Amino acid sequence: MTTTTTLPAAAGPVPAPAETLPTVRLTAAGLLRSEWIKLRSVRSTGWSYGLLVVMSLGLAAIMASTLDLAGADASVVPAGDQARFLAQASTFGVFFGQLIVAVLGVLTISGEYSTGMIRSTLTAVPNRLPALGAKALVLFVTTFLVGLASTLGSYLVASGVLARQGLHASLFDPTVLLPVLGGALYLGLIAVFALGVGTIVRSGAGGIAVVLGIVLLLPMVLQLIPTAWAASVLPYLVSNAGINMFGLMSFSQVPIEWWVDLLVVLGWLAVSLVGASVLLKRRDA
Repeated sequence: MTTTTTLPAAAGPVPAPAETLPTVRLTAAGLLRSEWIKLRSVRSTGWSYGLLVVMSLGLAAIMASTLDLAGADASVVPAGDQARFLAQASTFGVFFGQLIVAVLGVLTISGEYSTGMIRSTLTAVPNRLPALGAKALVLFVTTFLVGLASTLGSYLVASGVLARQGLHASLFDPTVLLPVLGGALYLGLIAVFALGVGTIVRSGAGGIAVVLGIVLLLPMVLQLIPTAWAASVLPYLVSNAGINMFGLMSFSQVPIEWWVDLLVVLGWLAVSLVGASVLLKRRDA
């Protein structure tokens, strides 16, 4: 007796091969928009920029109010000296503002590592470098604009205080305008430099320690070393070159042109971003 085995019928027709889905490319505009949303949605961004503006205005008022002509006629003060003092008061906040934006630059990237958002970012941008470039561009433009608002506001505050003593200087006087623009430019560049360091270290506390060590501690240490080589290195530190870039303080016995200081700052920035780019490509998220 033969037993016939009946195979179960197929549940349904064999599905056709799935069509290849089109590759979704994130445009440059979309990437910039994404980074802008990230930057403005973080609470530390608003606090940092707000503190930068408030501190700059307050320090400008304090510095302008310290000038006491002791009843002397302000007309005897040369116009160049009036413009120079007003420029110093307008950019006095940059000395301390660089520390604020440096911390913000580190937190901009370290926050993504601490929350794990960096995995989503790198998944959306497999090449990785465009993501870093977009983050750097958004951070630079935003910091430059906020820095410009703080230096312009500081000019208005300082000019109002100094006008009571008869001191005046136009904003469009090159002695005033160039430091105001240069201070805002330096704040934007130092923020991106800190972003590169934060990408290398991948830690908020560690990145802040490294950046503040380079910007604040290293110049102080070298000033305490009584040797010729230490004095020769001082003008080429990123913070010293950045401050000297807008012509208010010199750390060199030999005058250095502003464009040389700018190249020094850009050199530090390039080293930071190149190191960040290499490690971002090689390391896992």
